[in-house]
Amino acid sequence: MTSLGWGPFFDAQLAPDDSALAPMRIATVHRSRLTAQSVTGAVRLSLPAHARTTDFAVGDWALVDPATQMLSRRLDRRTLLRRRTEGGRPDQLIAANVDTLFIVTSCNDDFNPARLERYLTLANEATTRPLIVLTKIDKAGDTAPYVAQAAALQRGLEVVQINARTPEAAQTLAPWCGPGQTVALIGSSGVGKSTLLNTLTDKQGDDAQATGAIREDDAKGRHTTTARSLHPISGGGLVIDTPGMRTLHVSNISDGLDMVFAEIAELAPACRFNDCTHDHEPGCAIQAAIADGTVDAGRLDRWRKLLDENRSNTPVETGPRNNKIRKTPGKRR
Repeated sequence: MTSLGWGPFFDAQLAPDDSALAPMRIATVHRSRLTAQSVTGAVRLSLPAHARTTDFAVGDWALVDPATQMLSRRLDRRTLLRRRTEGGRPDQLIAANVDTLFIVTSCNDDFNPARLERYLTLANEATTRPLIVLTKIDKAGDTAPYVAQAAALQRGLEVVQINARTPEAAQTLAPWCGPGQTVALIGSSGVGKSTLLNTLTDKQGDDAQATGAIREDDAKGRHTTTARSLHPISGGGLVIDTPGMRTLHVSNISDGLDMVFAEIAELAPACRFNDCTHDHEPGCAIQAAIADGTVDAGRLDRWRKLLDENRSNTPVETGPRNNKIRKTPGKRR
């Protein structure tokens, strides 16, 4: 099972009564059904009457009765990538138990620092290692500016550049795709995620994931992946593919935000006023850093926007001690 990502974290959750059950990894989640990957192959699972498919994420580990394929229970997750949905609905589960998140963007007009910072915040909050994967380098004249901009988005951030259609792409990404490792692909439509999936998994012909062209005027693509799915990587590891994601709303991401904007988070306590907005107040350490060129003004604007969105979307507990309710603050005025 180690080839599917099993490890001590999950092994510690097994009880003596579980000896007749088989651990399986959720491979696809549909409206009314789940499929899983076992050591012997793909399995369509049966669900108990009380279970909902929306409670499961691709990458989850579950204990299953091998005789009936009935799912018994889901094991606790080591990591979970999720995003906020509009209208008060529960968060959308993106992928579970991911070791490295491949944040895929192309060297063209799709490259958007603000969107990449959102992806990085998502990965950080889930304690999943982020990696920026720059694609379509064969169509870009000079990739150095893209590499430099990407690397500046977070301290210690790793950035690789590939042509997703070539075998060299799999070689470049091999350090993150070893046996038992799970990676997930995230990014907007048209950046080459499906092409990269086919390269990593050596899928060809009818087995290959559909790919689509992009519009030349704005570098935007159409959705060719419509559901999340788990696939074995040639030579080891597993990859979770996700549909194109151009919009990513955030909530509950304070720690992840501080990691992306560490230069701002570290300076804020040095401001003269505890409630400094870092806009016009005297003695603002961040405005002083902008003036001397050590902090980028654009980064401050994007940090402030994400901070306000997080505050608006993150529920807080209010009410008496024994009767607290969770309430979403809404936009500040």
